[in-house]
Amino acid sequence: QVQLVESGGGSVQAGGSLRLSCAVSGTIFATKSMSWYRQAPGKEREFVAVIHGGGTINYDQAVEGRFTISRDNRERTVYLDMNDLRSEDTGIYYCKLDAATAYWGQGTQVTVYS
Repeated sequence: QVQLVESGGGSVQAGGSLRLSCAVSGTIFATKSMSWYRQAPGKEREFVAVIHGGGTINYDQAVEGRFTISRDNRERTVYLDMNDLRSEDTGIYYCKLDAATAYWGQGTQVTVYS
C-alpha cells in the first residue's frame, strides 16, 4: 500500500521560512517523480514544484527563487524548503508521487500572516 505522509506545516509570519517533508512508503521511490502542489481557500489545487527521479527540477514561476525542492532517496523523503513566505503562499500543501497511478498525501496546512 502506497502512503505519502506530509509534515512540517504551520503558521509563520510573512518573510519567514518553513520546511515541508513528505515520507513515502509502499513503493519504489528513487525513480519516481515527486511533486508539491498547494490549494488556497476557494481555489483549485495548483502545481508548486517537481523533482524527477533523475534529478531534474521545475518550479512554478510564483515560487521560483524562494522555494527549493529536494529529495533523499535513502530516507524516501521529498522536501520543500520555503523562504520569504508571503500571504499568498497560504494553503494546504500536498505531495504527489507519479506512477502508473498518481498518489497523494493528506496535506499539511501552511498559514502565512502579516
